[in-house]
Amino acid sequence: MTNTLFNLPRWQKRLLIMLLDLAIIPASVWLAYAMRLGTWEPHLQDGLWLLLLAPLITIPTFIRLGLYRAVIRFIGGQQAIIAVFKGISISTLILALITLMADWKGIPRSVLPIYWGTAFILIGGSRYFIRLLYTSRLHKQERRHVVIYGAGESGIQLANTLSRSHEYRTVAYLDDNPTLNKAIIQGLQVYKPVMLPKLIEKFALEQVFLAMPSISKARKSEILQQLEPYPLHVLTVPALNELLTGNKRIDDLREVEIDELLGRDPVTPDQELLNTCIREQAVLITGAGGSIGSELCRQILPLQPRKLVLLDSSEFALYQIERELQQRLQETGQTDAIELVAVLGSVQDQEHLTDILLHHRINTLYHAAAYKHVPLVEHNPIEGIRNNTFGTLRTALAAKKCGVRHFVLISTDKAVRPTNIMGASKRLAELVLQGMAQSPGKTIFSMVRFGNVLGSSGSVVPLFREQIRQGGPLTVTHPDIIRYFMTIPEAAQLVIQAGAMAKGGEVFLLDMGEPVKILNLARRMIHLSGLTLRDDAHPDGDIGIRFTGLRSGEKLYEELLIDSQADKTGHPKIGQAHESFLHWEELTAMLDELETACTRRDTLTIERILESTVQGYKSQIKHTPSPHPNNAWQHDKNIVPLPWIHPDFWNKPRLNQ
Repeated sequence: MTNTLFNLPRWQKRLLIMLLDLAIIPASVWLAYAMRLGTWEPHLQDGLWLLLLAPLITIPTFIRLGLYRAVIRFIGGQQAIIAVFKGISISTLILALITLMADWKGIPRSVLPIYWGTAFILIGGSRYFIRLLYTSRLHKQERRHVVIYGAGESGIQLANTLSRSHEYRTVAYLDDNPTLNKAIIQGLQVYKPVMLPKLIEKFALEQVFLAMPSISKARKSEILQQLEPYPLHVLTVPALNELLTGNKRIDDLREVEIDELLGRDPVTPDQELLNTCIREQAVLITGAGGSIGSELCRQILPLQPRKLVLLDSSEFALYQIERELQQRLQETGQTDAIELVAVLGSVQDQEHLTDILLHHRINTLYHAAAYKHVPLVEHNPIEGIRNNTFGTLRTALAAKKCGVRHFVLISTDKAVRPTNIMGASKRLAELVLQGMAQSPGKTIFSMVRFGNVLGSSGSVVPLFREQIRQGGPLTVTHPDIIRYFMTIPEAAQLVIQAGAMAKGGEVFLLDMGEPVKILNLARRMIHLSGLTLRDDAHPDGDIGIRFTGLRSGEKLYEELLIDSQADKTGHPKIGQAHESFLHWEELTAMLDELETACTRRDTLTIERILESTVQGYKSQIKHTPSPHPNNAWQHDKNIVPLPWIHPDFWNKPRLNQ
């Protein structure tokens, strides 16, 4: 019966509540007379008119106050009391005025105050009873028991929202504020965090919701460390800035981000540095559809460039970031103020790059286009070198020819004493810019070197999340492998500021914080998902960890410096390295030889050049036979041509002919 009532359309529910009030109001008048005269069979006399007038006045008053627009199960208790109090008070005053004006002698004066009390109790009680029915109906359904960590305003708002949830039931608050210990807030008790084990046992808790959007990441990291040992799935409310802007609601719960685990609080950016290379200028970003390139776009757009040009070889990635940025421009009303241009193209096409730079009169170029997935580049070394090294060379030559003012290369910690082609190709890209910075010209070349960014393509964090969703196991290459981590927004912001400090040829280093052991990261992600680790000591755990061995070209740890100490700069999160480089004449001779070897697919020569040029590099390339110098299959009988390019291929009979 109750299910049928609660599932009725809204207009039918309103009509039923109105009919209920039409019965309650005359009943309240009759009760007022009965209580005044002390008999259950009172003689109403002029009170008959009161029986008719009371609902005719009270119902429109309730309509005017919006009492029937409110959904009873969603309206708060205090709101309901105030609304009913106002409605009954106004209608009683109107009835009193009519009684005086009509000079009804048969209505005792005390009837109206008694009517006010009975109507208030009966109408307010009916609302409370309906809400109680709905709440008890929810309680009968199987819901997950949760506690809210944080008994402040955000926690109370979240508890109010969850009280209407079909999925969760809040059983308590946790808060480390001693003044709130054992306090009762809207029927829920506040406990100290040390009481969590007892609460887990008492309520069969499954989840903890963090409702402290304004605390620092360092403090949140401490709380997460306290919660990690317990078999609880930890979710958190959105950040304070998302709540204030209206982009998120208090009940938009999300998984704990890894940067919250690391506890890194970003330094407030230097607005002058952010504006130096961006504001009122034409900016080009290569690799604009990638993880770093797209975040650079997002950070640059609010800095009001005159024009933002996006370059990428991936049509889909370019379409995605252009659509996102166009939407942001429309939302902020800057469609006419900032020109947004999306260009398909490769950084290896110097002529095309030159046309783009000249046509759009580019002032600042951020070069983020690169192949960065270590195993893939290791298995495709020639393409990796062509894109990462020669793509940088072609882009830098075009920038210098066109007089681009600032050229900033996005580099990597894998360029330091690399054990893989990806790192070696990026170190060569750094050498290209260091060499070009020594020759005269208007362009200021600089490099920004940093480690892994959280959530980027190929990052371990999204991989672990996906593996947890699939039930595991989590794959870790080696139990001792460590990595530095930084959020993509923080990295992009620091790249912009570092580029603005450049005078020419600098290798900037971003402060990556403390290194993270990947095995520990995997364990924490399992625990904070409310799952248990399955290992030899706990064979019945939920998810295991499998060691796959170091991949081709992978190191146990990464470095940011080759052979020098980092100098401080004007920014606390940015350092500067001073490392050896090749002079332009020596560099160009090496690049010519390397390009010839790539054209001939001569991996032996490529290996020799990299080992002699890139400090600390040890090759792991799988060698392939070098083809004939003319690079034509018909001149070498040992080379088997692909069948679809052989001249006789099209003349051979087909099976389906």
